[in-house]
Amino acid sequence: MSENLLNLVNTIRDRKNKKDEDKSYTSSLLSGGLSKCIDKMEEEFSELKEALNDKSNIVHEAADTIYHILVTLEAADIKFEDVLKELEDRKKQSGIEEKNSR
Repeated sequence: MSENLLNLVNTIRDRKNKKDEDKSYTSSLLSGGLSKCIDKMEEEFSELKEALNDKSNIVHEAADTIYHILVTLEAADIKFEDVLKELEDRKKQSGIEEKNSR
């Protein structure tokens, strides 16, 4: 599962590094800067909230939201691997790891 996310992150990074030669949607978002990425992420989150309330199209909107979060993190020069490490550190702090090893 996380391999799919890491592949997506690598694709986003590739698009960021080739922004002048690449006309992809991801490149257009990244070339718009952090503000454009944040605006789009907020729009997608609103659509996810609406989908959850309507109980329709939830998976599609969740995927859109996750994608736009990843693009926004890349626009802000935040490495997804650092986010994963933070989550792992939180797991250790919560004691979940200890309980699972018993």
